[in-house]
Amino acid sequence: QVQLVESGGGLVQAGGSLRLSCAASRSIFSINVMGWYRQAPGEQRELVATITSGDTTNYADSVKGRFTISRDNAENTLYLQMNSLKPEDTAVYYCKATVRKSFEYIYWGRGTQVTVSP
Repeated sequence: QVQLVESGGGLVQAGGSLRLSCAASRSIFSINVMGWYRQAPGEQRELVATITSGDTTNYADSVKGRFTISRDNAENTLYLQMNSLKPEDTAVYYCKATVRKSFEYIYWGRGTQVTVSP
């Protein structure tokens, strides 16, 4: 079991920056993939960025060059640095952890709201 708690969301003007954090209840060293997803009102949840246990990263085209995902295994925390924010980045941002053993276990946080004003 892994509990995930996101923080760092808020209201920011376009062009500004925010850093989201996702604190895990246990060591993330062995978590195969962690990621950030977002869901805007009336839209489906979409991938923002992922990072593997080997630090391989993957980004949605819409955030490439603006967002950076990272993980601190010592602090059991996942981060998302968001720069040059746009109004279309407004959404609830969720943290996800995927653990692959004999089965695949998926855990989600409850989300943090990010609002970008024009």
